[in-house]
Amino acid sequence: MTHLPLTENLAPNGKVPDCARPRHVAVVMDGNGRWARQRYMPRFFGHKQGVDTLVRAVNAFAERGVEYLTVFAFSSENWKRPSDEVSGLMGLVLVAVSKYLTKMAGDGVRIRIIGDRSAVSDKLRDAWDRAESLTANNRRITLSVAFNYGGRWDVVQACRQALADGVKPEDFDESYLSRHMALSFAPDPDLFIRTGGEMRMSNFLLWQAAYSELFFTECLWPDFGESEIDAALAAYAQRDRRFGGIRPAQVVSDSP
Repeated sequence: MTHLPLTENLAPNGKVPDCARPRHVAVVMDGNGRWARQRYMPRFFGHKQGVDTLVRAVNAFAERGVEYLTVFAFSSENWKRPSDEVSGLMGLVLVAVSKYLTKMAGDGVRIRIIGDRSAVSDKLRDAWDRAESLTANNRRITLSVAFNYGGRWDVVQACRQALADGVKPEDFDESYLSRHMALSFAPDPDLFIRTGGEMRMSNFLLWQAAYSELFFTECLWPDFGESEIDAALAAYAQRDRRFGGIRPAQVVSDSP
């Protein structure tokens, strides 16, 4: 189901008001392969276009006041894809770092990589380290790229860290576990977007997205531009976030 924006939730300038803006947006960037297939091109061209779309989206979200953007680039299940596609994706990451890192650093973007780095090449890890180091002091927006990441893996690795720390059972609670999660440096996502028409989370940020507002769109990721971003933010602005509670005005008194 596609959620369409309600124009009455926009400010007079057509933007989402500050009070209803998410600090943290998470995105499952789905649809690259289908975008390429519709154009009779190999899937790789869809992934390449998807990288270009991501660079534009980072700047667009930053312009709208979003402080954190976390994207699902490669899941721990994506290794099951054809070997030539996986190899192409690894090479594309290296090309993207070389092509865009200087620009993003100059635009005030801080880059973080989350996921299991043990399965990727030393060359790729070095590129990630360089990107994180070069942008470490940037504060305009933090882009977290989830690569070889899975929500279940994240919970397991956090538990393993806790066990390695020798935590006592009585000291082990949600806040303790959260400090060991891959996104411990960021607030939980306020808005969770999935492009491409599928309506599932696909093992992405299962712990962190417990109370995220969900937005699904038919738009394929390479076509996800500023109008789609504004639609998602406007839809978020109309949500009533109660985190399991109710608004005071909704409480009915039993008093006469």
